[in-house]
Amino acid sequence: MNPNPYPKLHPGLNLGPAHGVAHEGSEAVLFGFWIFLMSDLIIFGILFATYAASTGPMAIAGGPRPTDLFDLVSVSIQTAFLLASSLTCGMAILAMKYGENVSRVKLWLVVTALLGAGFLTFELRDFASMMAHQGTPMRSAWLSSLYALVGLHGLHITMGLLWILTMLALIQVQRLSNKVKTRLLMFSLYWHFLDVIWIGIFSVVFLAGLV
Repeated sequence: MNPNPYPKLHPGLNLGPAHGVAHEGSEAVLFGFWIFLMSDLIIFGILFATYAASTGPMAIAGGPRPTDLFDLVSVSIQTAFLLASSLTCGMAILAMKYGENVSRVKLWLVVTALLGAGFLTFELRDFASMMAHQGTPMRSAWLSSLYALVGLHGLHITMGLLWILTMLALIQVQRLSNKVKTRLLMFSLYWHFLDVIWIGIFSVVFLAGLV
């Protein structure tokens, strides 16, 4: 006898047989969401390519350079915030998956939101500092591509924070219903995706720029 009642389901796109309908029904939804994330990845890929093509002396056009504008300490703090938020997001999903108290799921989501807000605070402070040193988006092609790439990621983080607030409200009303479980899984994929994108930005934009 096959011990797996759902032999065609794929790990990572569901919750486990103990969650019944939510386990069986989440795979198609999450697979569709994966496709959405891959389309989003194409957009980021285009912006990465644009940035890479805009780093030469002509693209800088006599304006400020990365070494004039970047604050590696601040960017490292942002990276720490985002990596920690990825961990706490995973803890929220594990708390849901293994049937812990609903308040534990909410707690980890709140911590994730606070870490994400901390990330945005430092990023906005860096943007303000760069503009104060004539690093506005209109100054050069390099700065335009920089703000487009990093700004789009920041916009995604902002949307993620709004998503967390929405999920907290849904959990308060519906507890951990099947729909809430699936939406939490989708949010987790989204948040980890942003973490991966940021590692690329940190490496390609900030580390390479300062080197």
